[in-house]
Amino acid sequence: MVSFKSFLTATTLASAVLAIPHNGHSHKHRSTHVASKRSSGSKRGAAYNSASTVHTLSSGASGNGTVSWAYDWNMYVDGSLPSNVEYVPMLWGSKMFTGWLAAIEVALASGSSYILGFNEPDASYQASMTPSEAATSYKNYITPYSGKAKLVTPAVTSSTTEGEGLSWMKSFLSDCSSCEMSVLAVHWYGTTADEFKSFVQEAMQVADDYGLEETWVTEFALTSDMSAGGDTTSGADFLDEVLPWLDSQSGVGRYAYFMCADGYLLSGEELSASGKSYVA
Repeated sequence: MVSFKSFLTATTLASAVLAIPHNGHSHKHRSTHVASKRSSGSKRGAAYNSASTVHTLSSGASGNGTVSWAYDWNMYVDGSLPSNVEYVPMLWGSKMFTGWLAAIEVALASGSSYILGFNEPDASYQASMTPSEAATSYKNYITPYSGKAKLVTPAVTSSTTEGEGLSWMKSFLSDCSSCEMSVLAVHWYGTTADEFKSFVQEAMQVADDYGLEETWVTEFALTSDMSAGGDTTSGADFLDEVLPWLDSQSGVGRYAYFMCADGYLLSGEELSASGKSYVA
């Protein structure tokens, strides 16, 4: 998630916890069921903690609202995703280095065609790495899989503080120029659609400047929608404006609203107001 400056305190604390890889896996319970290929041209994805929630989101989707991919801030799918949804594994940070080599081979063999880098290494309360540390770890743990999958950069916050956000990303891309990455990943939390579009345009420019193919927005949300449990008119209106815009941007490859869970895109076992707009 982004800097505490951008959030109501309660919202920040809740969402920061959700963006940390969920535990509760044991070797005997780890599911490897992921889609063998991406079956939809949709850019829309699901960020989730339980794969069962993605079925709820997908069941209400139609047209451009079809969810084509999903991730869970983790290297295991944690359940069974819909058959047409591609699982994208993430190497969250240093706490996941142990076990990564075996896990990524399983994901690739099951059909994953992308690998996500670290989660908000520019934030002290998430993966927390300097650009140099992240580049070294990326080369060791992710770059060796170039050719087997397309590689995605670490996902940075939308903070404008020097050394964070896209500032951090530029330093990382300079340090990791031989990392063979194809996609730039960013997160955004804020208050207006115009602010969101401006940030995504800036991120696309960074991707273009460093020779990356496209930009993914792997977390984004209107902060007022998060604090209201995903059932606000403002959240639905925000999505109604920005989703067609994202779909029209050739530089945006994929995106995922935060997040596929009760109180966000879901309300209990049904779609929230924002969820209905997300898959409309």
